[in-house]
Amino acid sequence: MSVALRLIPSPDAPGDQDLAALGNILPFRRPGADGGQPRRIHLSPPQLAGGEMQALEETLRSGWLAPAGPIPKAFEAAFAEASGFGEALAISSGTAALHLGYRVLGVTPGDEVWAPSLTFVATVSPAAQMGARITFLDVEPGSWTLDPDLLRDALAQAAREGRLPRVVVPVDLYGQCADLEAIVSACDRWGVPVLSDSAESLGAQGRGRAAGKGARLACFSFNGNKIITAGGGGALVSDDTRLITSARHFSMQAKESTPHYQHETLGYSYGFSSVLAAVGLVQLRALESRVAARRAVFARYLAALADLPGLSFMPEPAWGRSSRWLSVMLVDPDRFGADREVVRRALDAAGIESRPVWKPLHLQPAFRGSRMIGGGVSTALFERGLCLPSGAMDPGEQARVIEVIRRLARA
Repeated sequence: MSVALRLIPSPDAPGDQDLAALGNILPFRRPGADGGQPRRIHLSPPQLAGGEMQALEETLRSGWLAPAGPIPKAFEAAFAEASGFGEALAISSGTAALHLGYRVLGVTPGDEVWAPSLTFVATVSPAAQMGARITFLDVEPGSWTLDPDLLRDALAQAAREGRLPRVVVPVDLYGQCADLEAIVSACDRWGVPVLSDSAESLGAQGRGRAAGKGARLACFSFNGNKIITAGGGGALVSDDTRLITSARHFSMQAKESTPHYQHETLGYSYGFSSVLAAVGLVQLRALESRVAARRAVFARYLAALADLPGLSFMPEPAWGRSSRWLSVMLVDPDRFGADREVVRRALDAAGIESRPVWKPLHLQPAFRGSRMIGGGVSTALFERGLCLPSGAMDPGEQARVIEVIRRLARA
């Protein structure tokens, strides 16, 4: 299925001179464009695909701005196709998608939700706010995602104790899919549904299937730093029409189909505007080229730095194809001659953004007292892991990053 907007050229559309004038006043103007200091290199800045301006113009002229009308529906159809799922619900954020996923899977106060510790807080914050008890599990070193063997053993023990989780939430990390085939198999034995947090991994594959495929539900994000962005928003996808229908109902304040406002239960205002949908439709066309570009960035880092002792990179298991949304490096200070923080600060001083890998949630004060199963792998990755700039860079910009790192290596 192919969905595209009809683009109408406008005599009032800004030309090159108008855009140049905007560049003089808007905060996203690139430093260095006027011959000054080189621009700061960001971790994963938003990238235009071309055509967004025209799509936005048509949307504004149509009068459809709210989360209604043909454009959000067209985006949902296009995203369902791109993600490999039968149904898609576009909503206001990836966090909202997770919240709705927990809601339609029946999470209630006191239920247990299990997730890897090495992830962003949004993976479990909606469940915690709903009153669930969070149990964290370690990741496997071969993929940095939820360890299926650890999960299998923990589920068997939980079954013996009569405390099986309500939901298990694997995370597709930095563009790398979790081993959903093994995870779903372990959970199916005990009737535990799987909600995949695939916010970071659109375009990735695991065992020949798209990110999140095989889970009851999967969640994605279109935040500004993602490989495909609408400037915000997210999606909840499933092959179960009933789950998406229920989630859609909750996302629209749970309003019943009556002429007046009737509410049998309470919902949320999680709509996805036509403006965001218009941008997202254009962006989706660039997904495969974006994945190829991110993988090329990673390959250049690997080729330029692999000879340095003490540096290694996030592995890609034989069963997966990472989108390499972010290129992530591990620093062994004893062998390299500098630790992760020294490298990060040196990059920052050179006008280059980098960031430590996620601090494991079991180490976060907000989850003090939560149960942790394992933890040594996640902790070690946090202590040594550094995310490098991974977005649209020209070769000279990536060479700047590489040069700073090489200068720090032990002579």
